[in-house]
Amino acid sequence: MNDWIAIGALGLVGLLIPLGMMAVSYLLRPTVPETSKRATYESGEIPTGGTRVRFNIQYYTVALLFLVFDIETVLLFPWAVVYLDALDAGVPLLEILGPMLLFVAVLLVGLAWAWRNGAVQWAQTPRQAAADSERQ
Repeated sequence: MNDWIAIGALGLVGLLIPLGMMAVSYLLRPTVPETSKRATYESGEIPTGGTRVRFNIQYYTVALLFLVFDIETVLLFPWAVVYLDALDAGVPLLEILGPMLLFVAVLLVGLAWAWRNGAVQWAQTPRQAAADSERQ
């Protein structure tokens, strides 16, 4: 039961320290109310337009594709490290290569799908733009 008391005390300290810091900073900070502090930008720029900015969805799709294939390379490294050790231990080649080839094949199918749908293509050619306008 002593372990749970230590864990509870650690959790309590973990909550009290940040809350205490926020309380002390609230009490000690200077309060000078100004309307310029409530403006959208405090850098001296006069805000123009609305606060909502429309971003191209392609930024997000490229970021997600990057994450998927970045994680793929992270998962390939441990396999590459144990590959030679597994061969030396007498594990059959198909048992070593099979799961990784299946993993890479699934990712290649995903890449082909993304490529076919135009997710990896940043700019459209005039021919593609004309084909898209005909579809709509």
